[in-house]
Amino acid sequence: MRAVTGRTPHERRHDMSTQPLPPDRNQAILEAAKQVGALLKKHGHDFALAGSVAVYAHGGTGNFQHDADFCVRPEDADAVALTLGEAGLKVYTPPEDWLLKAKCLGQDIDLIFRLGGEPVTSELLDRSTELPVDSVFMPVLAPTDLLRSLIGAFSEHHCDFGAVLPIARLLREKVDWQEIRRERGGQPMPDAFLHLLERLDVITPPEGPAPQGGHS
Repeated sequence: MRAVTGRTPHERRHDMSTQPLPPDRNQAILEAAKQVGALLKKHGHDFALAGSVAVYAHGGTGNFQHDADFCVRPEDADAVALTLGEAGLKVYTPPEDWLLKAKCLGQDIDLIFRLGGEPVTSELLDRSTELPVDSVFMPVLAPTDLLRSLIGAFSEHHCDFGAVLPIARLLREKVDWQEIRRERGGQPMPDAFLHLLERLDVITPPEGPAPQGGHS
């Protein structure tokens, strides 16, 4: 039976095929990250790129997860928000108490001042490395800090090993796994992930007894 539209299925298929493709969201997130990074640099803010765009800066693929993440110290968050707001970006406070959010080029920007449950510190930002994000150089979280933050975010309510596994594979030669074990190995979810990495031969098992305790 023919549809009520008055057009044949062939005509409808032709219409769909000639529609413009949706925009490349990965490229949009990358462009937003570059604009925000350049803006923060221009105004002299201390920050470091984090999340999936930071992984890209360290040599990963451009398959970004949802947004662009920037780490700032808690005491600098208001000044950073003011800079972005004066540049015309929408900045707002979400229900979560560990970050601010902004919009740039229609993409979400997270301004994180508590990373992996711990406040962003000057020491963390000082360990960052200046790397190119396409054509824009900006400070990027060091590989060990990047993995520490991702693993530290695991909990009973958020435990996406599949998203972090390829990042661990990519950065494994650059990460101080002994330090991560010492700080996170006593927590159930991070410990399970580290054990998975060992079973998959991504990292080698530690020598000696397993760590006890760890940050809560």
